[in-house]
Amino acid sequence: MTRPVQGGLRQERKLDAVSNNLANVDTNGFKKDTISFDEKFKAQVNKDFSQGNIIRTGNPFDVALSGQGFFKVETPEGIKYTRNGNFSLDNNGILVDQNGNPVMGQGGAIAIDADNAELDLGINQAGEISIAGEIIDTLDIVTFNDLTKMKRDGYNLLSFDGETTQELQADQVSVEHKSLEKANVSAVDEMVRMIDYHRMFETFTKSMMTFDELDNKAINDVGQLR
Repeated sequence: MTRPVQGGLRQERKLDAVSNNLANVDTNGFKKDTISFDEKFKAQVNKDFSQGNIIRTGNPFDVALSGQGFFKVETPEGIKYTRNGNFSLDNNGILVDQNGNPVMGQGGAIAIDADNAELDLGINQAGEISIAGEIIDTLDIVTFNDLTKMKRDGYNLLSFDGETTQELQADQVSVEHKSLEKANVSAVDEMVRMIDYHRMFETFTKSMMTFDELDNKAINDVGQLR
């Protein structure tokens, strides 16, 4: 009975991951989850940080990362990380993410002259931000040696389960202005996995029902006189 139960639970965890991936297929910069199991059959959630497709938007505040790295944003809970470069300016001229969190530059929160931004804003491949050709700041793009410590926090943000001193300046990344990175999720592939995992889940469920029926039969028949 133990094996069907464990098998069913494993398939359930895989279904949860696939469902979450499908729900975020249109989320900019989203990185899909996969499930693996250790020798004790404990589920491990692994993030796939492979590159998503980059599309041109023409929006002057959109920025995509090609290569390994993360934007830094300042939240009420501290510094978080994201691949979603769908930014905008708040009422104070601060560059913010979709949640209103300031995007961090080398000099802290990035302030941009809103009057000239849409016409004269430039961001080069090194992440240097310029207005009318004058560099005003540089996007603070970082990475870590151990990406397995990146934890999902919701709102398309990640946190690092370690010391912030382990941040590294991302040197194998290129910034693409007026573009966005899409999720690295293939809806077709995830649907195929969902169907496969669902079938396996049903198989384990039927096995458990069979064991239950055999147990009931054994209990009811024990001690009966013939």
